Amino acid sequence: MITNDKGKQLHDKASRGESLTAEEHAQLEEWYAFQDQAEAAALGVNEREKAQANLQAQIEDALAQLVRISSRIQQTASENEVLRQENAALRQQLAHLPGSSSV
Repeated sequence: MITNDKGKQLHDKASRGESLTAEEHAQLEEWYAFQDQAEAAALGVNEREKAQANLQAQIEDALAQLVRISSRIQQTASENEVLRQENAALRQQLAHLPGSSSV
């Protein structure tokens, strides 16, 4: 494997239309392959990081929604208990009215 500087020199030489020896051409192709591999690896890491951040955001949204729903369930349960107590009190009052039968 050639150095990065040597690869850049060969790339510059080839991009200006100068002739490369067979060995230089092979070295340049190897350098290109290495650069492509490094770029793909870097992009893969970035994509994984983006996917992980996206999943984390989805988890946080789901947890926030769960907290809201749990709070609403607790509120509804409290309201139901108040209604049960009011219902029981009304049944008791109804039972004590003259001429009413048991409910």
